[in-house]
Amino acid sequence: MYVVFPLIQNDLHISDLQLGTLASAFMLVYMCYAPVCGYWADRKSRPHLIALSAFIWSLATFAGGAAKNFSGLLTARSAVGVGEGGFTTIAQPFLAEHYPKEKHAWILGLFGLALPVGSALGYILGGLIGQTWGWRLAFMLVSVPGMLLALLAWFLPDKARLPKTEKNKPRLIDYVQLLKNKPFLYVCLVQAVITFLIGGCSAWVPTYFVRHLGLNVAQAGTWFGGLVIVCGAIGTFWGGKWAAERLRQSRQAYYEVMAAALLGCVIPIWLGLCATYIYTALACFGAAIVLLFLPTGAIAAALVDTTPNSMRAMAFAVNIFIIHLLGDALSPALIGLLSNQWNLKAALWAATTAVLPGVWFCYLATRQKQPNNLNQ
Repeated sequence: MYVVFPLIQNDLHISDLQLGTLASAFMLVYMCYAPVCGYWADRKSRPHLIALSAFIWSLATFAGGAAKNFSGLLTARSAVGVGEGGFTTIAQPFLAEHYPKEKHAWILGLFGLALPVGSALGYILGGLIGQTWGWRLAFMLVSVPGMLLALLAWFLPDKARLPKTEKNKPRLIDYVQLLKNKPFLYVCLVQAVITFLIGGCSAWVPTYFVRHLGLNVAQAGTWFGGLVIVCGAIGTFWGGKWAAERLRQSRQAYYEVMAAALLGCVIPIWLGLCATYIYTALACFGAAIVLLFLPTGAIAAALVDTTPNSMRAMAFAVNIFIIHLLGDALSPALIGLLSNQWNLKAALWAATTAVLPGVWFCYLATRQKQPNNLNQ
């Protein structure tokens, strides 16, 4: 959706704040639905829930292309949150159960490559299709593969599921226990800051390219999509390897990777916003994307390693709620509001101040004693 913001704005005659609200509404539903799905995912068949979530996700995307006004598009985007919230809650703990602890950062980092690759395809195809045939067809076409994959996911085996007795079945009260788990909570807060930055940049940098660097929608989508797929993949891949190797030397490896990524991303973003030459701006934003995706595997592994196996889906659900409540449910609309008051460049500059609490949360996480019964 982000790459076709200018096309949607011209067609539906809506403001920057309304554009940001489309992104934020999706995130609000996404994060509120995740805890509901997480509770049932630790009690029911995960492949069936994965398949159903993927189908809802794709169907709602198709409906977005058919929307005739802002209210219709807002409803469709909110429904996307149900599908994506269900899928994301289940997929990572489902995958983690198939691999030993020392491989979690590496495996979940590989899984995390789907984010930059999928996002990049969305930017590139959305920009090209939207510029050529309109933003509505872009929504409809990209929904088809998800429907087919949902059918395949229905038949995934659930061999890694642990047998649930009445004693070890998760309870709703366990959500409270997760919020008392300080290592887990600090990881969520660090990821919330990273999600705030990624969400804000994903929503508004393509539009920044159009407004301030003279690109059209297709060019902005292709360039930004190319950056995400290349730089996001590099950051995710090497971040997972670095965290896994660093873990042999330091128990705080995951938090070190997170802090390094946060501190490192600020200067490239600032330089990119100062650049007046498109290739300079692209190089700077590319470096920032590498750093923002660097802790993907470390974060997922830290979440797995700080929560009990019997309630991992619930833990990822709480994580989703926190990171999107404080992250990209907030940043697109906030940047849109600041853009209305000042300008888009100043709004993106202001967003980078979020790294300060993020680094502080990394430090607090290193000061906590890790639970010793997590994989039981």
